[in-house]
Amino acid sequence: MKKLISMSICVSLAVAALTGCGANNGGSGTGTTGTSPSASAKVDAPKPELRQLGFQRNFDTNQDPVAKMLEEKTGYKVKYETLPLENPDDKLNLLMANKEPYDILKLSGSQYRKLASQGALEPLDDLLKNYGQTLAKINTPESFEAAKVDGKIYGIPERHPRGFVGSSLAIRQDILDELGMKVPTSLDEFYQLLKAIKEKKKDMIPFAGFESVITEISGAFGIATQWLEKDGKLVNRLDDPGMKEYLAFMSKLYSEGLLDPEWPVNKAATVQQKFSSGKAAVIPYGWGMAPAVTTAMVKNFPTAKITLIPGLKGKDGTQAQMIQGGGISWYIAIPKVSKNKQEAMKYLDLKVQPELFQNLSVGEEGVHFKKENGKMFPILPKFNDERGNADWFLTSTNPEVFQDLWLLRVRKDPVLYETFEEIQKQMSFGKKDPLIFAPPLPLLGTNIQKLTKSENDYIIKVFAGAEKLDGYDNFVKQWKNDGGNDVIKEVTDWYAKSKK
Repeated sequence: MKKLISMSICVSLAVAALTGCGANNGGSGTGTTGTSPSASAKVDAPKPELRQLGFQRNFDTNQDPVAKMLEEKTGYKVKYETLPLENPDDKLNLLMANKEPYDILKLSGSQYRKLASQGALEPLDDLLKNYGQTLAKINTPESFEAAKVDGKIYGIPERHPRGFVGSSLAIRQDILDELGMKVPTSLDEFYQLLKAIKEKKKDMIPFAGFESVITEISGAFGIATQWLEKDGKLVNRLDDPGMKEYLAFMSKLYSEGLLDPEWPVNKAATVQQKFSSGKAAVIPYGWGMAPAVTTAMVKNFPTAKITLIPGLKGKDGTQAQMIQGGGISWYIAIPKVSKNKQEAMKYLDLKVQPELFQNLSVGEEGVHFKKENGKMFPILPKFNDERGNADWFLTSTNPEVFQDLWLLRVRKDPVLYETFEEIQKQMSFGKKDPLIFAPPLPLLGTNIQKLTKSENDYIIKVFAGAEKLDGYDNFVKQWKNDGGNDVIKEVTDWYAKSKK
């Protein structure tokens, strides 16, 4: 495959391998043709080495086949680095304070809001106009509005192509069979199940977890998202009566020995290990963890099958589950300290040219994936070996095209795909975060990490009886005094204006 070629060669020879000029994208239907100015560099023109920082993933980013493919196709050598799993925000803040010369940052929403509000990121409006025309075309105005700070764009949105439900509760079917019980559908039935496990399975923790808000349970009290739409207005969940009712329910479970006594110190891996080893009967369960948990469980219980417990109904029939995705998953930023801002934008624009974007996302047809009955399926193990971590390298997407490509990625493991499809049955009572397309609000960006930690710490303490629910109102008052009031006003003002 040739290296990056010039616009004149692309037009005269109709070569679309790199830039997407007239490319058919293997039938994926991008609807995007033509090159951007980023494709106008001379053949073999020297390019600077770029430095990119992203989230932690357990693989060698610099040795991955995708990294090598991108270097070959674009001519850009990129040094990839990752944030640590523990306290990634603290590390990112330190790197920015030290003015580490990164050229590309892949940031979560909260990270992006904070750095943008601090002035650490380069405004991208002119760079997009001059060197990122394809990026500007494939991302919707709605997505770019969500990336604006004081009217300027500081990050290229990487939009998730579709909304999805990410989790359910899980139990082994043989435990239900042994107890002679069915899958619970309500809070009361769930409570009775946990009681039965404690009474008849004395060597087993009825319910293990580590998170503060379990949406499969909190949804029965109307609490599915951080911000709730009530009578045309936006309300923080701490101000909703359902939150206090949820805490009372979870505190009751803990006090009766139905929750893992180690809930306050558990980590995700700990909870999964307790479930797969038979120490815990029920856990919160995401489709992303399904292959690893299933593999570990079958080693200990060869005939066991995982059964999902969907979001539960409350006494009044309330049932809600959080819908994830569909909004901006990541923001791709260029820091002010970068010495290669134009080249970074050219590189980012090359990566969303139709043919290269498909190669990056899912590889080549007949090599990494195949089509069956109108659907795309990965060719294993080739796909996992060479495109299993491709999502880490994405730096914006064409959402319409990526819908099918993303589902192909979900199909890379049969257990993953089966669990995903089963969990999606909860979409009928799913709720989207009202802030899904909110712009980076300055006060929210400044305070969200501190406020979220304060809320989570308090909730876990209530679970474990270290804080009494009688002090809930005092906690909320303190939370608001610590910045919550400012955030609530900012968010509700934005929401009111967005509805006009």
